[in-house]
Amino acid sequence: MTLSSQVKGGRLPWSGLLALSCAAFTAVLTELLPAGLLPAMAPALGVAESRIGFLVTAYAAASFVAAVPVTAALRGLPRRAVLSGTLLGFAAANTLVALSSSYPLTVAARLLAGTMGGTLWAMLAGYAARMVPAGRRGRAIAVVLAGITLALALGVPAGTALAGAVGWRAAFGTLAVLAVLLVGWVRLRVPGFPGEPPHARVPLLRVAVRPGIRPVLCVTLFLLLGHQVMYTYMAPFAARAGYGRTGVLLGVFGTATVAGIWLTGVLVDRWLRPALLGALAVIAAVLTVLGPGAGVPALLVGAVALWGVAFGGAPTLIQTALVDVSGPADADVATSLQTTVYNAGIAAGSLTGGLALDAAGAAALPWTALPPVLAALATVATGHRYAFPARRPALAPQTKAPAAVTGDRPAGRAVSECAEGGGR
Repeated sequence: MTLSSQVKGGRLPWSGLLALSCAAFTAVLTELLPAGLLPAMAPALGVAESRIGFLVTAYAAASFVAAVPVTAALRGLPRRAVLSGTLLGFAAANTLVALSSSYPLTVAARLLAGTMGGTLWAMLAGYAARMVPAGRRGRAIAVVLAGITLALALGVPAGTALAGAVGWRAAFGTLAVLAVLLVGWVRLRVPGFPGEPPHARVPLLRVAVRPGIRPVLCVTLFLLLGHQVMYTYMAPFAARAGYGRTGVLLGVFGTATVAGIWLTGVLVDRWLRPALLGALAVIAAVLTVLGPGAGVPALLVGAVALWGVAFGGAPTLIQTALVDVSGPADADVATSLQTTVYNAGIAAGSLTGGLALDAAGAAALPWTALPPVLAALATVATGHRYAFPARRPALAPQTKAPAAVTGDRPAGRAVSECAEGGGR
């Protein structure tokens, strides 16, 4: 019996979902904390600020490489044990960063953390989907991915403030302790789903060619690439605009994502497609405004707030769309593919942003970020048949639930690269 069969009256298993949300919080804060600590970490490790930005790249690159093969290797193991081991891996990696005075050793620790991140992100959405009925799937995923919002709203600004008060090493040490404590919560409150026996495992390629999978992956890539160009280098962009209070801007962005994730929780189960189209359109508009208008402090802060609202719910919308087209039973495989693409976008974005910063200065960052965001918007707009339909398949009558759970759909009608209906 799964936990979803025990959920009565539409109630969510809050304690377990919040534990998963805290795991997401730990992963996002581990990944992005260097972006708020560029000026503090660079002198301590003897490198330029852009090289500290590349610590985000290293994490994302490791997640990109590890997500699919590690997920495939661990599919047969109990899910809760894998989750606990992943959190302990985060603790070890953050401890190394806190103690290291060597840039190469710090990069190695970030690679370890990225491997843990790739494993974790492949699990979370599928875990949440298996804990609730299909009609509550989007909201459960929203609760879990609210950890992203909390990391942005509270974690990164708090970590930046903590680093200013007692040093950046204390911030990473605190993250290590948090991960260890979280293992206990997971063991107590998160249900223990079994691993998949070999005969029940759907091959990765068969999942990858299902209609709708590739457009969702393309939206993930384009959005994260554009977002990370700006987010990783918020400090130099704000300084160039004459607004040197990076912590304030990060706090505004993060707080605004709270509104975004709340709004998404209300909309996702009924209006996924229009909500995602609206979010991407707002992000594109913000980047257009930041280009010429960043020198006006009120405009800068307002644009960053809108960016936070729009981006806050985007991961939930995209992952819910992916679970819909893959089915919860194969969500780990599908989300391992998404984790690879997600972190490719982060790595490419932080790398592209660093190169743009070195070559053309901070003024070039919004214009560098805009084209991939527009590409994401176009992909959602054209992906109305399978990936982003007007009506979510999860809301079909309950008599059709078995098909939604197994995710069995015609696999031969594969879509072209990032749009449905086109030929190669």
